Amino acid sequence: MNRKQRRAEKKSGGPAMRPASPAVQAMVAAAFQHHQSGRLNEAEILYRRVLAVDPRHADSLHLLGVIAHQNGHYDVAVDLIGKAIAVNANASAFHSNLGNALTELGRLDEAVACFRAAIGLTPDFLDAHRNFGHALLKQGRPDEAEVHYRWVLDRCPDIPSAHNNLGAVLAKLQRLAEAVACYRRALDLEVRYPDAHNNLGAALAKQGRLDDAVACYRRAIELAPDYPDAHNNLGAALVKQGRLDDAVACHRRAIELKPDYPDAYSNLGGALATQGRLDDAVACYRRALELGPQIPGPHLNLALILLARGEFAAGWAEYEWRWKTLDLTNGPRPFAQPQWHGEPAAGRTLLIHAEQGFGDTIQFCRYAPLAAERGLRVVVEVQKPLVRLLGCLPGVDRVFGHGEDLPPFDLHCPMLSLPLAMGTTLATIPAAACYLQADPLQVAVWRTRLAAISDQGSRIGLVWAGSSAMGADWQRSLPPDRLAPLFDVPGVHFFSLQKDGPAAPTHLPLSEFMAEMDDFADTAALIANLDLVIAVDTSVAHLAAALGKPVWLLDRFAPCWRWLLGRRDSPWYPTLRLYRQPEPGDWDSVVAEIVGDLRSFAGK
Repeated sequence: MNRKQRRAEKKSGGPAMRPASPAVQAMVAAAFQHHQSGRLNEAEILYRRVLAVDPRHADSLHLLGVIAHQNGHYDVAVDLIGKAIAVNANASAFHSNLGNALTELGRLDEAVACFRAAIGLTPDFLDAHRNFGHALLKQGRPDEAEVHYRWVLDRCPDIPSAHNNLGAVLAKLQRLAEAVACYRRALDLEVRYPDAHNNLGAALAKQGRLDDAVACYRRAIELAPDYPDAHNNLGAALVKQGRLDDAVACHRRAIELKPDYPDAYSNLGGALATQGRLDDAVACYRRALELGPQIPGPHLNLALILLARGEFAAGWAEYEWRWKTLDLTNGPRPFAQPQWHGEPAAGRTLLIHAEQGFGDTIQFCRYAPLAAERGLRVVVEVQKPLVRLLGCLPGVDRVFGHGEDLPPFDLHCPMLSLPLAMGTTLATIPAAACYLQADPLQVAVWRTRLAAISDQGSRIGLVWAGSSAMGADWQRSLPPDRLAPLFDVPGVHFFSLQKDGPAAPTHLPLSEFMAEMDDFADTAALIANLDLVIAVDTSVAHLAAALGKPVWLLDRFAPCWRWLLGRRDSPWYPTLRLYRQPEPGDWDSVVAEIVGDLRSFAGK
């Protein structure tokens, strides 16, 4: 209970509704003095003595509830403050503090009703507005929460916590620059503010400013060494920096400080999975789910390991939790039509829609013809650069680009939910050697152009980097100069297939045509004239493999789930070969192995 809560309580709660004896008044005053000074045990003893004399003393019931809240006993707080309200329903502080306890219990609808009641009784009750904003934020209503936080700041612009809370709302709305400004303003007003340092770190991490984020987390921990959230967030940032041992230590420290911390268990699992310690990671995810069964992150992380192990039945089911995370840019589509789950629906129109990256769409578009084989009329919606390429899918009525008007349809299915709908197992992966085709006319044009510059030797396409927007890109991409040993192999002509990302050093002899590529169909026509593609885990690797071209994939130590575990081949792509790091970050060993195989390939 802070000063503002005490002022608001004094203003709106008042003494018990019936006059108290001088002895009771003296005990209440002494109890309140202990309470204000942080001597909670002494205050609780005196409040209970008051209630022994007067069981309906509203202030003592309320303040005992506040102590229970402060001690983390939220159910007890709800019971006691509810009894206080039954005696005196006109004390706005009672309703506000009941709302706080209900918020902690996740009973957000009830909490919102309490804050509305508090503000109805005392419209200028600052803490009720601020706490109302907090509940709305947890309820997933950040726009409404912003209104209440700004209401507070309009009247009291120098409250550090209000700036901090507004920053949390703006971060939720992905208005990161504004959130950073709010956190910095909070720190201008109170430099020794661990929450603001921690939250500033989280916003900077989302902006990709990991070094700055780490500094903020360390400052928060310096100010509050027993702050579990800061240790947990520091660990997450260190994972992205590749400092895995340090990250594991941070997450373990967070769990020591807060043993019932599901997010820390989930993040610890992620760090251990990146180290290849999958059994330990699974144990962490399952512990996180024991503590928070409805938290989506551990479900999704568990799904990725199950899928990597080939345990598809359980993995696909857990993978549906992805829609409850914040990781998907597009989010679930608000279609009125029901989702198709594989039930018989011959003659009905099914919309299959892309949901993630280009590579995911290329990999899972293979299911659209299978749906057509079941008698459905299939239309597909994908990213615009893929529309022309995927127009060749057999059985598909039409392919639309994102943003185009869609035709009437009866059912829909996100593309990566199709394996679950069709009951895909490791043994039944639809793995046609070539399920996409390049345009024959474009292929012929490139055949003529390439003949003029590389009529002898093997033509090899290279890709060294994926999109930096992907969270694990630091693991899968590598600087192009790390591929320099490949250029010592005789009888090879290299072509860049790198559309974006870091440019190759000028001393590497690469033919470059990617500036001419407007979409994936253009790239497919170029790849059709190559003998081999060597790539990190990107959409171009999927494209080349879907075209049936040999692909050598440079894979990180902790692989993406789709490449499974302990394999050199892929059941998804018959022409793909995996070259996996033996240790995290060890690209030199991967490149050395490829050099040896490339000498044999070029000499064939």
